[in-house]
Amino acid sequence: MLKNKVEELLQNGLDERQDLFLISMTIGADNAIKVVIDGDNGVLVEDCIFISRAIEHNLDREEEDFSLEVLSAGAASPLTIPRQYKKNVGRNLEVKTNDNKNIEGQLVEADENSIQLTWKAREPKPIGKGKVTVTKEATIAIEDIKEAKVKIKF
Repeated sequence: MLKNKVEELLQNGLDERQDLFLISMTIGADNAIKVVIDGDNGVLVEDCIFISRAIEHNLDREEEDFSLEVLSAGAASPLTIPRQYKKNVGRNLEVKTNDNKNIEGQLVEADENSIQLTWKAREPKPIGKGKVTVTKEATIAIEDIKEAKVKIKF
């Protein structure tokens, strides 16, 4: 019963704020509600407060005791849904595929089904000695991605 009510309240909050989207929602055995959100333009503390209030102010602690935690997907958190890839176009990603390949490159395109990465690599010249820099690209289906993280540069 609590899960259905929380899901409904959460969806109402997200409907009101179209720039925010749900990454995950869990309810532990002790009614510990944990909501992880992301946003097309990032997530501010005010956004977490907004979602928290959308849920908390509409639940009665007299009926059922609960704890509520609303947080943003961290900068080092893996990307899990297509909308996260779209918002990170132009950034560098580190992608591990299901067949254990590691690819690091700039995310140049993303849709509901796949992403496209480009990167530079040094390869032997076709003729003669030495190496030449070439641009490589890969299109990877979302379903073939085991884990993808944004590479943060300092």
